[in-house]
Amino acid sequence: MAAMGAMAALGALPAGAGALPPLPTLGVPGVPELKPLTRYEAMRLGPGWSHSCHAMLYAPNPGMLFGRIPLRYAVLMQMRFDGLLGFPGGFVDRRYWSLEDEGPHRVVAHFYARQLTLEELHTIEISAVHSRDHGLEVMGMVRVPLYTQKDRMGGLPNFLGNSFVGTAKFQLLFALKILNMVPEEKLAEAVAATQKPKKPAIDHAAAAKAANELAGPARAGNEFQDSAENQAAAQAAAELAEQPAAVPESQAALEQLAAAPVAEAVAAEQPVQPRADAAAEQAVAEPME
Repeated sequence: MAAMGAMAALGALPAGAGALPPLPTLGVPGVPELKPLTRYEAMRLGPGWSHSCHAMLYAPNPGMLFGRIPLRYAVLMQMRFDGLLGFPGGFVDRRYWSLEDEGPHRVVAHFYARQLTLEELHTIEISAVHSRDHGLEVMGMVRVPLYTQKDRMGGLPNFLGNSFVGTAKFQLLFALKILNMVPEEKLAEAVAATQKPKKPAIDHAAAAKAANELAGPARAGNEFQDSAENQAAAQAAAELAEQPAAVPESQAALEQLAAAPVAEAVAAEQPVQPRADAAAEQAVAEPME
């Protein structure tokens, strides 16, 4: 297993320590910039420091997501009991079980990386569910997506938006950069994407309320229109009901003038009259001549 190096995670280094070149500056908010140490220097720090060791297991992966997105590598991390992501490992001093315990405030994080074949890594994934801590301290293994989708958030950017324990996020980015597992410009873009403010979540209840408020006047207008249409229809029906009552009057007038041939001729030529009184007037006027 290749050692990625020892990193002073927390606390000030003693004088003369940390002569190595600085680690790459990632500039990720909330991710502490660590100081590099040789193992020899780390072991000389004295009893006031605690040491943690974590390992990143990875394997080249020739697979393609959706047949077009190269996966590059399979990198293993794990979901912890506290909902934070981290690498397998822990404190060397068993008095301190996790970074959240009340323990030393000065920690040296030893980080290792081991390249496997994809088959070996898959075997570890299968075996992990049978480990003693599975479902207790470890909720499961996860693979890190090393690609970025067209929306510039899917894949690595979204993954980096999760919560990581301790130095895990810096260690991941450090390893991806040093081992050239992700092109440097793509890695920078993924880191930058996590710093953009997120869009506020849509309040569906408020949106539904606003929609109902907007729809209220429209419904009232529709009800008023429906009421007006119903009134107009009722008025038209009443007028139609009145028209048949006028028919007998026209028939009576025609019967009274039945002896006049001219009146019969007029009635025959105009079988349908728009108004009964108009037909009667016309029938009466012609015989008088």
